[in-house]
Amino acid sequence: MRAYEGRVDFDIILAGGGLANGLIALRLAQVRPEVRVCVIEAGAAIGGNHTWSSFASDLTAEQREWTAPLFAHRWDRYEVRFPKARRVLEAGYGSCTSELLAAAVGQVVPVLTGVPIVAVTPVSVTLADQRVLTAGAVIDGRGQGPTKALDLRWQKFLGQEVELAAPHGLTGPVIMDATVPQVDGYRFVYTLPFGPRHVLIEDTYFSDGADLAPGVLRGQLADYAVAQGWAITRVIREEIGILPLGLGGDIEAFWDEGDAGVPRVGLRAGMFHPVTGYSFPDAVAMADMIAELPSLDAATIYRAARDHSVGAWKARGMYRLLNRMLFLAAHDDERRDILQKFYEHDDELVGRFYAARPKLRDWMHILSGRPPIPVLRALRTLMRYEMGKA
Repeated sequence: MRAYEGRVDFDIILAGGGLANGLIALRLAQVRPEVRVCVIEAGAAIGGNHTWSSFASDLTAEQREWTAPLFAHRWDRYEVRFPKARRVLEAGYGSCTSELLAAAVGQVVPVLTGVPIVAVTPVSVTLADQRVLTAGAVIDGRGQGPTKALDLRWQKFLGQEVELAAPHGLTGPVIMDATVPQVDGYRFVYTLPFGPRHVLIEDTYFSDGADLAPGVLRGQLADYAVAQGWAITRVIREEIGILPLGLGGDIEAFWDEGDAGVPRVGLRAGMFHPVTGYSFPDAVAMADMIAELPSLDAATIYRAARDHSVGAWKARGMYRLLNRMLFLAAHDDERRDILQKFYEHDDELVGRFYAARPKLRDWMHILSGRPPIPVLRALRTLMRYEMGKA
């Protein structure tokens, strides 16, 4: 790892060492190694304690190649389970880890950890120890912040990476096991098999609230393992996440809420899949976009990042409409019914949906047929939302 040496002048300072800024650091080191980059992270390590997953179709061939060192695991297929259907989709899936991100970033740029940032401008950061570092541009990637401009709901989860007494028998990830009791919104268990007796199990919710009770979720994970016939011999690590899901809002006003002229990336820029909360593909695309800019001054990066974010948000309006039906119009188990119906579609449509590259006919198929919720209730809910009465 290259150690931070107290330099105060950089071409780019990446404020926050999360996924989005970590990928920017890596991409700049690959294609523009002359650019002097520094990462500043308040926590003890780059990336924190996270697993980021994506579908193979989310990335281009070039993106899969340059991000390959971050992938700890890849699978050729994944499974979903619902009360009335159980299905294996022949589509690639992979997971990256914060450990691999930290190792990769630390090899290519100076990293300063353990010092919070108290203020940012387009060309400087002020640290909690009162040091001021300057740069040609500061990019703010410090994660989801408070906002009044976006209407959000939440995907929240507690996961445990565990060792089992005997092989689990899985042949690939189970990205949704929704056969579990439905509480606090739409609930499912997410499982990644990392080895014959090594598995990550997450109790996950699409919920109206961002509150999370770790003790309760730990108990439910233990119960789920027992129900699968698994005996946990060791908990290797635990991961907690609360991710935004989008219902609506004003993306331009969202950008105006931030520090004037400071480029933003990742969740701080509203870059996440509105329905799934996945952020890895958007972070990869943003890193590519920034690395290709003709100039890396603050004004150029700010305009490019804002335009990219605004364009993506506006292009995904249909996803937010689906979320409004899921969170506002659906009752109790109907939320699960909506997801169950979605998985009746073919593998290619599902892949395009997750990659946020659907075709017009995909939406026609998704919205056709007998809906899981009454049509009049859905229409009334959508109309009330548009009138500001939801």
